[in-house]
Amino acid sequence: MEELFSADGRAAEYMDQAIALVMTYAPKVLLAIITLIVGMWLINRFVSVLDAKLGKKDPTLNKFLCGLIGAILKILLLVSVASMVGIATTSFVAIIGAAGLAVGFALQGSLGNFAGGVLILLFKPFKVGDAIEAQGFLGSVREITILYTIVDTFDNRRIVIPNGELSNSSLTNMSVYETRRCDMSFGIGYSDDIDKARDIILRLISEDERALKDPEPLVVVGSLGDSSVNLTVRAWTKAGDLWPFNWAMQEAVKKAFDAEGISIPFPQRDVHLYKSE
Repeated sequence: MEELFSADGRAAEYMDQAIALVMTYAPKVLLAIITLIVGMWLINRFVSVLDAKLGKKDPTLNKFLCGLIGAILKILLLVSVASMVGIATTSFVAIIGAAGLAVGFALQGSLGNFAGGVLILLFKPFKVGDAIEAQGFLGSVREITILYTIVDTFDNRRIVIPNGELSNSSLTNMSVYETRRCDMSFGIGYSDDIDKARDIILRLISEDERALKDPEPLVVVGSLGDSSVNLTVRAWTKAGDLWPFNWAMQEAVKKAFDAEGISIPFPQRDVHLYKSE
């Protein structure tokens, strides 16, 4: 009987301790859960509003900055929730630091991409909407994220380039200036009139509205080839008109040379056969 009463006493004692723990921590846990849910909703709402505001002013910065701010706020929220349920903040921060160090060693490439993204946003070698050539790809920048830059090529392919590679290598930005120079070369025969060919090319350039008057177009003898006199042509256009103007000039010059009797030579080889005795 004594053992039975002793067991019942211990059970009652454990029950009292459990009830005391529930009464002590249940409100904290409930409050922490509510704080976590409400905090996540507020953070997501804040990031969405920030994304909408920054998207109108600086579409290059908004995705990167919103992602970074959202991650920082969520970490701070988790630390706050942990402290509410009685977990020591210093210990929690130490755990996060140790985990961050381990993750950092495992994700060195990603950290390099993150640093590259920060450099891109600081020095702005390009922005969203610019046409760039980098890492062997040519296209328009669609988005700059924390780790990667997304480029849409002109033949409708999507390329994802790590920011670390972009920040540590050369790239060509073709959208910095409003105007660009179109360099072309046309070959004529050695027996053809250079001045006449020059006048034809200049006339065709002046008739094309995409060609700018200032700077003036230039047509000079660029080189004397094996079978042709090569005329170097330089004309300025708006950046968006460069390739349409170039393609139109290739066709127009060919037709004009044919009409004016100016030859466009191509490599030829004379073969002499000798009959042996």
